Amino acid sequence: MPYSYQPHYFEDFEEGQTFQSVGRTVTETDLVLHSAFAGDWTELHTNRHYAEDEYFGERVAHGPMTFILATGFVYRSGIVERTVLAFLGMNYMDIPAPVGIGDTISLEMEVVEKKDISSRDDSGLVVLDTVMTNQDGEEVFSGDMKFLIKSKE
Repeated sequence: MPYSYQPHYFEDFEEGQTFQSVGRTVTETDLVLHSAFAGDWTELHTNRHYAEDEYFGERVAHGPMTFILATGFVYRSGIVERTVLAFLGMNYMDIPAPVGIGDTISLEMEVVEKKDISSRDDSGLVVLDTVMTNQDGEEVFSGDMKFLIKSKE
């Protein structure tokens, strides 16, 4: 599956269509920047000595950070470049395993719904079912992301 895509307008998406992101290695800087931006300095994410004695045995990414990385992969894929008008939410989101410093993650995306919106003639709803895995193929995030995507005309 190729890793470089062109922007897709509403008409370009088809149910069942799949996309694969590139990989990305999570760094300590990522955790620090997320903590600073979000104001979440929970020791599980920021204190190596504390985290070593806790459930995961190491610092792990914040749950919301894992979600944000997933949305970043959608944008980085290029399929919504200059065509997305809004992120409309999710029906479900699961984070079944942690993302650690040094993990390399990537995202699989599948179009599971495409729907005209009667109140809009400039865009439509596209729902992507997403699964993020780490370098070992372990699922670390899944969820359906709802986007308002521009029409061609």
